[in-house]
Amino acid sequence: MAMKLDHDDLNRLIEKISSSDIQEFSLEGEDFKLEIKRNLLDQNQVFNNLVSNASSDRQAIANQKSISDNVPLVSEPATPQVAPPGRSDLVEITAPMVGTFYRAAAPGEEPFVEVGNNVKVGQTICILEAMKLMNEIESEFNAEIIEILVENGTPVEFGQVLMRVKQS
Repeated sequence: MAMKLDHDDLNRLIEKISSSDIQEFSLEGEDFKLEIKRNLLDQNQVFNNLVSNASSDRQAIANQKSISDNVPLVSEPATPQVAPPGRSDLVEITAPMVGTFYRAAAPGEEPFVEVGNNVKVGQTICILEAMKLMNEIESEFNAEIIEILVENGTPVEFGQVLMRVKQS
C-alpha cells in the first residue's frame, strides 16, 4: 500500500507527536524516511534551567513547525555519527544502549572522569539515561581515559563509541 503524505498531513502528524508523550517516532515509505526524536527534560533539569515545561513544549512545537516548513518530504537516510579512527593501542568503550550521555551525576557536579584519569574495574565512568532511568556505565578494566568522544547531554546510539581508553 503506497502512502502519500502532503504538507498538511506532516504538520498534523508533528503536532500530534509534540503534544503526546512519544519520545521517538519513525515512519518509512518507499521514497522517504521520517524520524522524530524528542529529548524531554526531567523535572530537576527543568528546575535547574529555570524553564517551565509548558513554555519549552510550546517552544519545541514552534521549532518543529518552523523546521517542518523547510523540510522536503523525501530525505536521504541520516548518516550516523562515526567516531574518528582511533589508535590501535586504545580500547573503545561503546554505548550498551540507546540513551542520553551524561558525564556527571547531576548538572553542576564534577564529571565522573576526565581525559587523563585512571579508572579501575567497576568505577562509574558516565550515565546513560534511557526512559527516565539513569544507568551507570562502569569501566570493564583498569585503564587511562584518553578520549571522551561525546558531549554531555547528547543522545547516543547503541554501539556508539563514547570513550577511548588505554588499558593498564
